[in-house]
Amino acid sequence: MPYNTFSVGSDCQVVVMGPFGRVDLAHVTGFEAQQLTVAVRVDRLDGVQLGAELPKGWAGSFSLDRGSSAVDDFIAQIEAAYLAGQSINAGALYQYIHEPDGSTSTYQFHGAVFKLTSAGAYKGDAPVTQKLEFYASGRTRV
Repeated sequence: MPYNTFSVGSDCQVVVMGPFGRVDLAHVTGFEAQQLTVAVRVDRLDGVQLGAELPKGWAGSFSLDRGSSAVDDFIAQIEAAYLAGQSINAGALYQYIHEPDGSTSTYQFHGAVFKLTSAGAYKGDAPVTQKLEFYASGRTRV
């Protein structure tokens, strides 16, 4: 639920649809996404500067404290399919944001591929923090 007139982290929920189905992530502690662009700059002879930012997809990451084998199994399944010479389809992410006005904004990250950049460090009496990164071809509001 939104707090006052601004969003806080708990206003966001994310659902991962991998190439083999839904992945239920336990204990997600962070989500970050950023638009990727390529800059185009024009330096006209009359001195006027023009520019554009061409969309080149989205990248981001999840931070999670390991509560199940879901992420490890997800990546292992993709890796096993690759090594077996199988075709691996892209996945998707859905981001749900509970807005301060009570509405919900939904965004789909399509053409998503994933990599596990940290499977976690195992230490006594400490959570095992994992990091899952993604690249998506685009993001649309649904």
